[in-house]
Amino acid sequence: MELNLFGKSALVVASSQGLGLAIAGRLVKEGVNVMISGRDEEKLKQKAGELQSIGKGKVAFQKADITNVNDINRLVAVTNETFGGLQLLVNNAGGPRAGAFEDLTDEDWQTSFELNLLSYVRVIRAALPFLKQQGGKIINIASSSIKEPIPGLILSNTFRTGIVGLSKTLATELAPYNILINTLAPGRIATDRVKHLDQVNADKLGVEREAVELQVKAGIPLKRYGTPEEFANVAAFLLSDANSYMTGSSFLVDGGMVKAI
Repeated sequence: MELNLFGKSALVVASSQGLGLAIAGRLVKEGVNVMISGRDEEKLKQKAGELQSIGKGKVAFQKADITNVNDINRLVAVTNETFGGLQLLVNNAGGPRAGAFEDLTDEDWQTSFELNLLSYVRVIRAALPFLKQQGGKIINIASSSIKEPIPGLILSNTFRTGIVGLSKTLATELAPYNILINTLAPGRIATDRVKHLDQVNADKLGVEREAVELQVKAGIPLKRYGTPEEFANVAAFLLSDANSYMTGSSFLVDGGMVKAI
């Protein structure tokens, strides 16, 4: 199967670590020119150098706080200027604070809204003039909570579901421009974010994090956490020419963990 990604240009948001970094790496291996972004400029510089050594795609980086609209507009503009176009967009953001409803303040809700939903809206808005020129692909990274709410993560359960509504609506609005948009939802993927959530649960229960991890794995049909590379493989397919007729859909990468149909 030919992905035909070589020479295309991509912006992968929040990509100095975790799932964003894994997707950036997979694309670079396919010869995609990739802009990575994050708030830590030194870390971005380091990761850009590492990515450049693993593939033929060009790698650039831009410091950006995706809760800041000016940073977002600058990030998209610099990507277009650096690579002479933009065909692929991966929206990503760090996870919101864990907590039950009564634990959270208005500030927590507002912060999560701006980070986990409004940032996606703003990045897409800024990127659309460039994507419309040649058509392209957008992936919005969400969470398995779009299918099955996760206890103790009401902020994620709320705003990640909003991403699905955004993607589904835009699939119709953007189809005339040959822009395909899909939601990609990770389950338990072995990242620092998942390690943190396991630690939060372990602290509540008064046990070691490894005990929580073993319990979670027992509920996953494949009996393990996924790797960022496995997740990135699915993202690369959705961004490639091999995906020519799927838009407005949501895809779980969760080892069968979610039981909802």
